[in-house]
Formats: sequence, structure tokens, C-alpha cells
Amino acid sequence: MSRSRLIGLVLTVLATSTGLTAFDAAAQGAPPAPPVQVAPPLAKRITNWDEFTGRFEASEQVEVRARVSGFIDRVHFSDGSLVQKGDLLFTIDQRPYKLAVDVARAEVARAKAQVELAQNEVERAEGLTQNRTITARDVDQRRANLNSAVGTLQGAEANLKNAELNLEWTEVRAPLAGRISNRRVDPGNLIAGGQSGATLLTTIVAISPIYFTFDVSEADFLRYSRMASLRDGAGNDAGVPVEVRLSDETKWGRRGKVNFVDNAVNARSATIRGRAVFDNKDQFLTPGVFGRLRFFAGEADALLVPDTVISSDQANKIVLTVGPENKVVPKTVVLGPISEGLRVIRSGLTPEDKIIVGGNANPMVRPGVAVTPQPGEIKVATTN
Repeated sequence: MSRSRLIGLVLTVLATSTGLTAFDAAAQGAPPAPPVQVAPPLAKRITNWDEFTGRFEASEQVEVRARVSGFIDRVHFSDGSLVQKGDLLFTIDQRPYKLAVDVARAEVARAKAQVELAQNEVERAEGLTQNRTITARDVDQRRANLNSAVGTLQGAEANLKNAELNLEWTEVRAPLAGRISNRRVDPGNLIAGGQSGATLLTTIVAISPIYFTFDVSEADFLRYSRMASLRDGAGNDAGVPVEVRLSDETKWGRRGKVNFVDNAVNARSATIRGRAVFDNKDQFLTPGVFGRLRFFAGEADALLVPDTVISSDQANKIVLTVGPENKVVPKTVVLGPISEGLRVIRSGLTPEDKIIVGGNANPMVRPGVAVTPQPGEIKVATTN
């Protein structure tokens, strides 16, 4: 064998050996397809609820002011306590008003005496006219005196009632039942009363029942108006039932009804104001507290997935699925509310999609990568 042929044979063998070694290394170093659990979205008929944010407001609220002026004598309540309608709150110094009542009663007694005297003179004059002892003019004069005395008596009685009313107003009482604020004046202070410029003594808010106000968008309002459910039910005993929960609550345990919808849409915010009323017998709900309100918006067929399979891609929500050739395919979805512990998907999925419900935390599971699908299941949350 010639030297040149021998060299060529050696090179061929070396090249073949190097190729096989590289192929084996590549085969041994290729990562296996990561396993994932897949399941179709759960198809279920659900009850739709529309949710709104709002705050509680007092069903009634008053500013307590005195109707008469004077010095505060006593305060009869504890700051922040519950009061009933008619409870005594403040007492204003009653001495000058009692004196005014005594003076008015004396004037009534004097006026009654004048009426009796004038009545006797009229009766005496009527008897003398038969004998023509006095003239008819004198009789008319005495009758006029009687009428004047009666008018004076009526004025005195009115002054007495006014004095007694002022005396009654020295006891400032609660105009409604509810929770009272702190006192704004202490005993010994001089306050002004009356219809204008009266001193603010305190405030009271009614908390049972209590209102919840919320704003509805123009689009939602039009939809509800076509359903004829929101406005038609407001203000009557068959109001639209609603539920509310507080910021630290997970269940919708408080039930009420819509009792008012405003008469115009706000042109700036494109919303309309609504109001619901709730019983608050335990006085737990407080005016000013925020909450979430929802009410029934019909039933519909929907696809549900766990919240854990939803990820974000900039401004979109993404759900990873397994497509042809077992490769990961992301799908953009539109989310709905939570129902039975699962997220409602309004659009973006079909009942045939294979949702990755397990193994999606693996960093190797990303769009375009081949995976090994394994059967999984989507279940609704169980409630005790």
C-alpha cells in the first residue's frame, strides 16, 4: 500500500470517530422535555355579579344646636356613645327662663282679672239699659272694654306658652337615635341659640339602617336600564338585592337592597350615583368605611381556570397552553371575576385548549419549548 493511500485512510477513520463522538455528546447533553400537567378549562354555568366600590353613609345626620342662648349647666352623655331619640344631652341654665315663665303667668292672671271685671260691667250695663239708666253708647263702650281685655288675655297666654317653650328648650335632647360625636362645648360656656348663628354643640349620625353609596358607569347603567332591574326596583320594598363586604372580609355576608338611583348622569365622570340600604342592628358598620358591593347580573356559561396559571405580559394577561408537537403556546385572555375560587375567562380560550396547570413554575417551561404533557384537573374550591 502506498504511503498516500495510508495517510488518507487514517484521516478518514479519525474524521468518522470525531463525528460520532460529537453526536454522542450532543445526544447525551440535550435536556429532556420538562413534564407539565395539563387540563382543559372548566366549563360551568355561573352566576354573574357586578361589583362596585363605595362607602357607607349615615341614613340620617344632624347638627345639635340650642334654640335658646345661655350658659351650659350640665352635659348628660359620654362622647361617642349611642343615644336614643329624646335623650337629654345638654342643660342650659334655666333660672332666667323660669323667671320669664313666672312673669308670663302673672300677666295671664292680671289679664283674667281684667276680663272678669269687664264681663261684670257688661252684664250690669245690659240690666240698666232696660230702665234707660245708661245709654246704649255706654253699653257699647263696656263691651269694647271686654273685648280688649279678652285680647290682652290671649296675648298674655301666648307669651306664657312662649316662655314655657323657651324653658323646655333649655333641655337639649337628641332629635334621633344613633351614635353621638364628642361634645364641642363644656359646662360653664356661654352659647348662642336661635335660628341663625347658633353654637354647634355636637353631631349625631343614625347607623341603623345605614346607606352604601356607589357610582355606576354610564355603560353599565344603560345595560341595567335595558334590563329594567335597577331603577324600577329603587325606592320600593322589592328593591334589587345586593351584597357587600368590607376590605378585610372574604365572604359576601351582608345583604341589602338598592333604594335610590340618581336622576342624572354626571357629565364629568360619566357615572350615575346609586344607593343601597343595609340593616345594621349590631352597629358594626360605620359611616365613611369603604366596601365592595355586588348585585346579580344574570347567569351565563363560562370557562374557569385557577389564578395561578395566569401570568402578565406587559399589558396583557397570558395563559400557557400545550399546542401541536407538545410545544408551549401562550394565549392572551380577558379576565372576569372570581367564581367558586376560579377565575372566569371572558375570551381567549376554548373548551379544547390544554391549559398548563402544573409545572409552569419551571423556568424551562416557556413559549415555543417542547414539554411532556401529563393529565391534570381543574377543580372548584370547596367550601365548609
